[in-house]
Amino acid sequence: MGDLYFSDNHFNKTHKKRRKKFIFLLSMTLMITSLAFFTFSCSPNLLSNNKNNKNTKVDQPQTNPPNFTEPKGALSVPEVVKKVSPAVVSVSTKSIVRQWGRDFGVQEGIGSGFIINNEGYVLTNYHVISGAQQVRIIFNDGKVVNAKIINYDSAQDIAVVKIDGNVKVPGIVELGDSDKVEVGESVVAIGNPLGKEFIGTVTRGIISATNRGVEVEKGRTQSFLQTDAAINPGNSGGPLINTLGQVIGINTAKITEQGVEGIGFSIPINTVKQRLTALTKPVLKIGIGAVGITNEISKSEGIPTGVYVKEVSPKSPAEKAGIKVNDLITKFDGKTVTSIEEINVIKEAHKAGDVVKVEILRNKKNITANLTLSE
Repeated sequence: MGDLYFSDNHFNKTHKKRRKKFIFLLSMTLMITSLAFFTFSCSPNLLSNNKNNKNTKVDQPQTNPPNFTEPKGALSVPEVVKKVSPAVVSVSTKSIVRQWGRDFGVQEGIGSGFIINNEGYVLTNYHVISGAQQVRIIFNDGKVVNAKIINYDSAQDIAVVKIDGNVKVPGIVELGDSDKVEVGESVVAIGNPLGKEFIGTVTRGIISATNRGVEVEKGRTQSFLQTDAAINPGNSGGPLINTLGQVIGINTAKITEQGVEGIGFSIPINTVKQRLTALTKPVLKIGIGAVGITNEISKSEGIPTGVYVKEVSPKSPAEKAGIKVNDLITKFDGKTVTSIEEINVIKEAHKAGDVVKVEILRNKKNITANLTLSE
């Protein structure tokens, strides 16, 4: 027999029948699978209802995180600015540059400050007014008035100046409680960064840290509020304000290293409030330029501890008491001292006209001087 061949027509007919049957079965399978998938998709609790799947978790819709909240009675930034800015001032200074006993011209400086009472007392940084022979206050409307330095604490970098004459102040600030400040709290800084052209500049940020210890000089650390509100030269002495419109700090410094932004520091206002009574009294003068000899310096240099006198002002209480250059003050009013700051604290307990006993080491001999304090 010859080979059996199927004609093309026969093969096509047979193949078409088989293909129709295959397509029908495939369609039914896909339909059943789709229905099963649709049923599962629309029934997310299907597995959880099964006795064998009691612990199966089903994703629930995510809720939005809660909004940040401000304290009760919080003001908007424009409201804070409107409340506080009339009391924020510029502190303009002039000082004579002296070296080797000669005058080399006048140096001008500018910082910020804020009015704390109706008598015209202004809080600022000590470094703003340090060495100034002339101080002027510029109000936020541009009015300029004379002022004088009342008192200061150089260690804490705070000072009080007073507006001269019978001048009506445009506003006074409300002092807050810096002990209640929290990290993340919104704050506003007002001042005049970079000079008179930017008087009344407002910046906004948050409290980045509280009680931030920063080394302000070798061996001495001071506690600050840290903020990311922009603080620049000229902002020094200006207020850091909370959302209640209360001053919680005095802006004083920022880290200026290349590549570092948003790290500024303010002196907590509670640190200042403890000293306000003393700082609003006229500073009692001694008339010396001196440097402290601490235990550390004493050991390294082989000299006794005390306050070393480098300069004595003519006609000053110190000169009248017989204090001389190169004297080492070991005790002031009966108390051992190793810094000008310690002497200043002791002075605060006195008034003008009081006589203070000063114990001195001079040429390896102990002597005593009677110093009459004066304004």
